Amino acid sequence: MEPFVLTLLFILRILLWIMIFHIVMSWLIRFQVLNYHQPIVRQTYHGLERILEPIYRPIRSLLPPMQGLDFSPIIVFIGIYFLQQAIPAYLL
Repeated sequence: MEPFVLTLLFILRILLWIMIFHIVMSWLIRFQVLNYHQPIVRQTYHGLERILEPIYRPIRSLLPPMQGLDFSPIIVFIGIYFLQQAIPAYLL
């Protein structure tokens, strides 16, 4: 059971870093530090969106519209933190 738990925690950690990279990249694009018209930037950003959108979509449907602010990553961060604390406590 322990290898399964450690693998699951590793996947959650990777997902957390993907989310952080996506958020920072979106800020850099928004403030024109990165040029969105460069193919590598556009492909990387869309690849990260394809990974994260299935996670964000159900949360966005539950949250009310906030005039351009997206709080779904914060909810996912809280969920990942909860899982990282709960999984070892209950499964190990």
